[in-house]
Amino acid sequence: MNGILPPLKPIAIKERNSIVFLRYGELDVIDGAFVLVDKEGVRKHIPVGGIVCLMLEPGTRVSHAASVLAARAGTLLIWVGESGVRLYAAGQPGGARSDRLLYQAKLALDANTRLKVVRKMYEMRFGEPTPLRRSIEQLRGIEGVRVRKTYQLLAKQYGVKWKRRNYDHTKWKSGDLPNRCLSAATACLYGVTEAAILAAGYAPAIGFIHSGKPQSFVYDVADIFKFDTVVPAAFKVASKHPVDPEKDVRHACRDMFRQTRLLRRIIPSIEEILAAGELQPPKDIGVVAPAIPNKEGIGDAGHRN
Repeated sequence: MNGILPPLKPIAIKERNSIVFLRYGELDVIDGAFVLVDKEGVRKHIPVGGIVCLMLEPGTRVSHAASVLAARAGTLLIWVGESGVRLYAAGQPGGARSDRLLYQAKLALDANTRLKVVRKMYEMRFGEPTPLRRSIEQLRGIEGVRVRKTYQLLAKQYGVKWKRRNYDHTKWKSGDLPNRCLSAATACLYGVTEAAILAAGYAPAIGFIHSGKPQSFVYDVADIFKFDTVVPAAFKVASKHPVDPEKDVRHACRDMFRQTRLLRRIIPSIEEILAAGELQPPKDIGVVAPAIPNKEGIGDAGHRN
């Protein structure tokens, strides 16, 4: 295939469609095209290069050729549970660049710079400066109160009966309708956020507010946009009592991402957040040049060529 087709030119994240859910089929490459083949042998072409990430639900298989093409196109593959409510694994479309990884780690490891980044996150999230002389733990407490109040206000606005944010991912159907809608909505947001973080060359695991999880930084960044995008969409769907709420939530999130131009905002926001730490990113950390130099990137910073 490489001898026939020209080199792939990754599309920047901000120019792509957000997210597609797939299940009950095998992802493969046929005649150079990315396709989903179902059990009846029916093929559906997927424009993989124009999608941020593919959410692979139970019943999906992926061929080696499909994994290679997705990686070259810079499309993140994410293996999730039913309706996307549990993330099992993610295949990187690029990965952390050493300079940006060290920059991110240095900011997270220093108590002063980490607090500056956290304060900036809360400022962007709530639209006002955070209280002075507060630790990260104290800021988390303030956040928790505001988040619970926001859930209550949105539930009241959309006429949804609300108790509290609570669900058991091992017993998905046991959750009430609003919580199921919220979980499906945040799964969509986490998917596109992780894809953007990887495309920008940073590490999803190195968080500032959250820590100890493979997607800690994903949660940090997604929380900035959550209550302006997917949470209202989830409550709106819940207010209609749909037959298939998870499907309706995914469609609502897709439309919301487009309306709010979310993909154009995530990577610049990451840069703004980290710049609040007031450290200069390292320019050159290597002492030995690579044996095979990388080609000049034509996608986002973390896309592999």
